[in-house]
Amino acid sequence: MLEVKNIHKTFNAGTVNEKIALDGVSFTLEDGEFVTIIGGNGSGKSTTLNAVAGVFPVDSGNIIIDGIDVTKLPEYKRAKYLGRVFQDPMIGTAGNMNIEENLALAYRRGKSRKLRWAITAKEREFFKSQLSTLGLGLENRVGTKVGLLSGGQRQALTLIMASIEKPKLLLLDEHTAALDPKTAAKVLEISDQVIHDNNLTAMMVTHNMRDAITHGTRLMMFHEGKIILDIKGEDKKKLTVEDLLHEFEKASGEEFTSDEALLSR
Repeated sequence: MLEVKNIHKTFNAGTVNEKIALDGVSFTLEDGEFVTIIGGNGSGKSTTLNAVAGVFPVDSGNIIIDGIDVTKLPEYKRAKYLGRVFQDPMIGTAGNMNIEENLALAYRRGKSRKLRWAITAKEREFFKSQLSTLGLGLENRVGTKVGLLSGGQRQALTLIMASIEKPKLLLLDEHTAALDPKTAAKVLEISDQVIHDNNLTAMMVTHNMRDAITHGTRLMMFHEGKIILDIKGEDKKKLTVEDLLHEFEKASGEEFTSDEALLSR
């Protein structure tokens, strides 16, 4: 469970480049809740995700993960609570290592390494069973260097790596933005499956309105560092892109102008 309590963040404070990125953002995610976050450039959606991940400290407010206040913890100490998939498929995996070696790194993260590196037969079978859920045939290619995989295959592998130890929170940071539409749809399908099968709590930042509506159990829209829409349950299921645009205009008093989001209509 995640609690974000009245967080504020201003970049370049006191200069001509001052930017209020987060202006009192508050929300709670219950266990198993999957929220999609939409908004224009500079709206605060990615800043919120990065604040939760500990990429930078917030100016004020609190971030609590599973009852533990992590507000003052640096990014590397927060990592044990989090799984994360980045926008760039090259981030999150080691391209010069093979598939099972990457999975072993993720599986053993935070555990005592002792004096062994060799992957056990039990671990190898477990890794193959995890890979088989992707439906990409990677379970038959565990010795393949990750650098030889396509972008979509790497993102799918990263999803398994990010969820293999059942994190308290899974962060999806525009993780399909660098993929072609067909591959992006497949990775989103896999994301839904991974989150559902592992009963994960998840946040997904996206520019694509249709994806924000289609996926997840809840939708939040950001504008000028604030949450202006928060929709879940039956209300979310009934949403259309046109409804979302109308709600944005009603809440903000202006038209939604993100070209990337509008192109997803």
